[in-house]
Amino acid sequence: MMLRVLFVALSCCMALLCAAADTMTGVFDERIKSLQVSVDGDAFAPDVIVLGTPDRIRVEFDHLAEDREYFRYSLQHCDARWQPSGLVDSEFLDGFNEGRIEDYDYSRATTVHYVHYSFTIPNEEVAPTISGNYLLTVYKEDDPESPVLQCRFMVSEQTAPVQAFVTSRTDVDYNAAHQQLEICVDTERAGVEDIYNDLRVVVGQNGRLDSERALVHPLRTSGRKAYFEHVPELIFEAGNEYRRFETVSEYYPGLGVESIDFQDPYRHFYLYVDEQRSERSYVYDQTQHGRFFVRRQGASDSEVEADYGVVHFALDMPQLTDGSMIFLDGDFVNRRFDPESAMRYNPVSGRYERTMLLKQGAYNYQYLFVPPGAMRGYTANIEGDSYQTSNEYLVKVYHRPRGHRYDHLVGVTLITTDNQ
Repeated sequence: MMLRVLFVALSCCMALLCAAADTMTGVFDERIKSLQVSVDGDAFAPDVIVLGTPDRIRVEFDHLAEDREYFRYSLQHCDARWQPSGLVDSEFLDGFNEGRIEDYDYSRATTVHYVHYSFTIPNEEVAPTISGNYLLTVYKEDDPESPVLQCRFMVSEQTAPVQAFVTSRTDVDYNAAHQQLEICVDTERAGVEDIYNDLRVVVGQNGRLDSERALVHPLRTSGRKAYFEHVPELIFEAGNEYRRFETVSEYYPGLGVESIDFQDPYRHFYLYVDEQRSERSYVYDQTQHGRFFVRRQGASDSEVEADYGVVHFALDMPQLTDGSMIFLDGDFVNRRFDPESAMRYNPVSGRYERTMLLKQGAYNYQYLFVPPGAMRGYTANIEGDSYQTSNEYLVKVYHRPRGHRYDHLVGVTLITTDNQ
């Protein structure tokens, strides 16, 4: 009966959280692992390239298989809300809207065999010609109607410089549990006719999609500058530093790993049991805001020499009985609230647990609390909210000129609270 109640609660939560998530980055084939989307040459940058520059988006993933599969990909242009723009291919692409993934390599000396694939965009086959949001879909050559993964990236014009500032002295508290942004957008070169009504500013914290905020009117304007400040949408829970673990060695427990055990056919990495930090004092730790990096100790090329192992997460916390749920958050779960990232309560151990097959590397993660019926997660209940927390904020500015059929991405900036 308890399992049925859990299944119903999980299904209801998934329906709410994923109702508008059909364009979120995600993997739809259980044999596809370790999806990474980054700016080529800069793994720490947001997934944004600048139109008309040598910038490239790099996409990498593994397919758990003995031999190569023939994969292709296509692009879809989306509006500022990540819904399809309705443009035909020739309106946003130079070339055909179908690319072949021909850069691949086989895993070497690993217990789990896989093929590693990678490619960059733009390339000779596929090249975006306008700014905005793009959804990339990968599928098998013989089954184009069944995508195995999809991922987001953005192309910016960078014609509207963005300045942003973060403070812990907010409109709701003072050096306590929140951080507040102030944003200034200079539209002088962006061709914005009505700066009060024609902009859409989207702000996200640490790569999370569930807590993104959108603003459509500035508080004030001065000349060609728009100021977004002193509004509830720009006040974020401060959260806590991400937790970390490393599985770079298959012989010695790394950071956050209590023990390693081989149970044919996988190595199992048992992490130290996590505890709630909501009542603890803040402790600084240098993290990468939810990112993960593939790495194997002693490897010359970790992308094909890192092995896969089963990682065991455990959170020591009383069972929630009101339908609330707990999810893992980080790039390694594609920032999705789904069965893969959901923690489940084990009445035998008295803990919330989750196991998943992950590639060796260094990982950032945190736990998010999702109340019944909510469409976003909260840090306060498990991680706590401390104003000192180092957070990254990505600010995106969209503009749809009169008569245009798509949202131009005219400005993007990334700031961290460390640099304020």
